[in-house]
Amino acid sequence: MSEGKITITVRLIKSFEYRNFKNLILHDVDPTTMTCGQLKETVLQKIHTTSGFKPYLNVKFDTLKLYFKHFGAKTSNLIVNLDHDDWFLDDSKTLAESGVENETEISFFNRADYDKFKADPEVKW
Repeated sequence: MSEGKITITVRLIKSFEYRNFKNLILHDVDPTTMTCGQLKETVLQKIHTTSGFKPYLNVKFDTLKLYFKHFGAKTSNLIVNLDHDDWFLDDSKTLAESGVENETEISFFNRADYDKFKADPEVKW
């Protein structure tokens, strides 16, 4: 890995209720120059150009939220971190300014679906 570059995992959440998600691993990310908005664009491009993501093409991804930081405690919810409403990422801030470090996991999802699930966190499966 290059100096100053990090590896992050983006959890692409298709359904909160059915716990449908797929991880996308991004290597050699520069957290000091990449903004959260640029991360969204990069991930959306990868979804459209990488095999295995066809079921995720119709999801309207619009929100990034920290799920887990390396050496931190994981949430008890297996799909998304429902705690820490201050962990939503601002598109204009860099990843470093947002607290993203090496091996951080970030959830990427539709905000309306998240709000609906948070109001009634029922898991169907």
